[in-house]
Amino acid sequence: MSNIRNRVAQIFSTNIASDYLGKLVNSTLFLLIFANVIAIILESVASIEQEYGHFFQAFDTFSVIIFTIEYFARIWSSVDLPDYEGQQSPIKTRLKYMITPMAIVDLLAIIPFYLSMFFVLDLRFLRVFRLLRIFKLTRYSAAMKILISVLKEEMPALVAAYFIMFTIIILASSGIYLLEHKIQPEEFGSIPSSFWWAVTTLTTVGYGDVTPITTAGRIFGGIITLVGMSMVALPTGIIASGFGNMFRRNRQKYELEVEQAFEDGILTVKEQRKLHEIQSALGISDDDAKPIYLEALHHRFKNLPVNCPRCGLELLEKNPEK
Repeated sequence: MSNIRNRVAQIFSTNIASDYLGKLVNSTLFLLIFANVIAIILESVASIEQEYGHFFQAFDTFSVIIFTIEYFARIWSSVDLPDYEGQQSPIKTRLKYMITPMAIVDLLAIIPFYLSMFFVLDLRFLRVFRLLRIFKLTRYSAAMKILISVLKEEMPALVAAYFIMFTIIILASSGIYLLEHKIQPEEFGSIPSSFWWAVTTLTTVGYGDVTPITTAGRIFGGIITLVGMSMVALPTGIIASGFGNMFRRNRQKYELEVEQAFEDGILTVKEQRKLHEIQSALGISDDDAKPIYLEALHHRFKNLPVNCPRCGLELLEKNPEK
């Protein structure tokens, strides 16, 4: 039984490009999640829902059965995952896995279906919660994993940036209230009612549904717009900088893994598979990985002849950067 559980853990934790069974299972789940998202969107169209409602209901039931099996299989095999193996008792390990973000997403993807069996729920409520299944795609996207890692790492800086923006919104709401509330009591009758104008102006959206009409109000609005142009770019710059740092560190990690794999001069099939999984997990493309391989080869075999002494064929590229 432990061998079966370990194999299940390997299938679910394995990269899509790894062994055949892992590739088949993960690709099937990916397509099923994507099909669910499309079905939920189409179901919101009244004419389509009336004609194909039974099909959507059957497809949702089928999907929930598959997702339920997946959810409990992941919990059952979590004790054999590399991050949890041998740490705690099986029960504590499974409970620890159940509170991870992806496990919670898996639960939210199926719980509305079971709740609807016992409670009368609004169809719109169910549809919104079923759309949470789109977050299950995060598990199969290296870019999304990197984005989540960047957000976690840059969270203090992002919190500081949004706190500054919130402070400016309060000041902008207060300022426009003082300048416009007598002329436009319905739009700027209080500081809270002025929040909408402050948000749309600070974010440079400017819907135009609420605008100042006094000279002082317009000057103040222009200043807030100029301030907003710089403030909105602040979180974007933080995330962009975090992405750059993350990709650079991932490349360094991959270079270290490749160097360790070539350390004994032999690159086994197991090591190649591991390097490929690490490459996909770190979001490194094949074009970026090739120079790293060639550099490691050049460093490891730099004292060997470039051409074979018998046939004259090139053994190693002279310039590993190409």
